[in-house]
Amino acid sequence: MKLWLIRHAPVLLPSGICYGASDVPADDAASLLAAKLAAEQLPQGLVLRVSGLIRAQQLANHLAVLRPDLPAATVDTRLNEMNFGCWEMQPWDAVPKPAFDAWLADFDHHCFGGIESTQTVLQRVGQALQGMQGEELWITHAGVIRAVQWIVERGLVPVQQAANWPATVLEPGGLYGVEISG
Repeated sequence: MKLWLIRHAPVLLPSGICYGASDVPADDAASLLAAKLAAEQLPQGLVLRVSGLIRAQQLANHLAVLRPDLPAATVDTRLNEMNFGCWEMQPWDAVPKPAFDAWLADFDHHCFGGIESTQTVLQRVGQALQGMQGEELWITHAGVIRAVQWIVERGLVPVQQAANWPATVLEPGGLYGVEISG
């Protein structure tokens, strides 16, 4: 089975802001451009799922206009970005070093910001993968894309060290396909 992944377009925030689960909009012109590029590459017959956050839904809305042959996107909050709790909408450089140290010391289970752990994200993304209904397109976020990469390469095993977490991810507005085994 093939899973197509699109990362939302750049957000309308200054660089360096932590905005995981915060519902911030993306640059609409960049969302339209990403949708145009994806519309040219995506096959017919996809099941579409989109994060519950507006920055992903903007791209889905543009894609719906460009590719009316695709079914309406289903909102799936399992595709939302990680919730960074009290660090949401704070500058990354304002997060105290001990907060980062605690997260890096237990990258899999520590709830950075008090809400969600990496393992929690892996579990919900793993559930979404198990529920795939044929070839799908997900319009989502960097953390979810990293989780898909991790699961495809290693399964739902714990992330022992932050250094093992996938370092590279799609640029905002990027698209790629990955084979998912049954």
